[in-house]
Amino acid sequence: MAEREEPVKGMDDVDAVTRAVLTASRLLVAVSARSLAQVEERVTLPQFRMLMVLSTRGATKLVALADQLQVSPSTAMRMVDRLIAAGLADRQTNPANRRETLLQLTEEGRRTVAVVTARRRAEIATIVQRLDPDQRAGLVDALTAFNEAGGEPLAAAQGDPGPHPLGWEDTPAERYGA
Repeated sequence: MAEREEPVKGMDDVDAVTRAVLTASRLLVAVSARSLAQVEERVTLPQFRMLMVLSTRGATKLVALADQLQVSPSTAMRMVDRLIAAGLADRQTNPANRRETLLQLTEEGRRTVAVVTARRRAEIATIVQRLDPDQRAGLVDALTAFNEAGGEPLAAAQGDPGPHPLGWEDTPAERYGA
């Protein structure tokens, strides 16, 4: 088992916490990669990020999608084209403005997001079960404070997608530019 780094008395523990969070992020990236393993022939990690955005936001304009992913619209369009070719997303005319096109998940895209998310949740739960109850409580407190400091809202409970599990507060009218 990995050795815990104890902060030196009188010294700031920011470095020790940063190292612990970086190590945890490596673990979470590995869990994410493994959760994609059975769909990796169809979906890359960046494409899955796009599927997650479409899953949480619903039908979205390309520019808004690119902005959420912090990529150029041309990069987002290439990603969308690949997802459409794989049968995971499609385009529809915006009912509020017929000159605009919205991107959305297909049923297969929604199923892919659900399967990958369930695998990730199960693997994280297995890791968490290895902690004793006091460690779990401490982890909840620490991660809640960390997420709040980073401006990240709490993830939805299992089986509850919530209105915007990745933290978006906009309404459909704002999303479509109405």
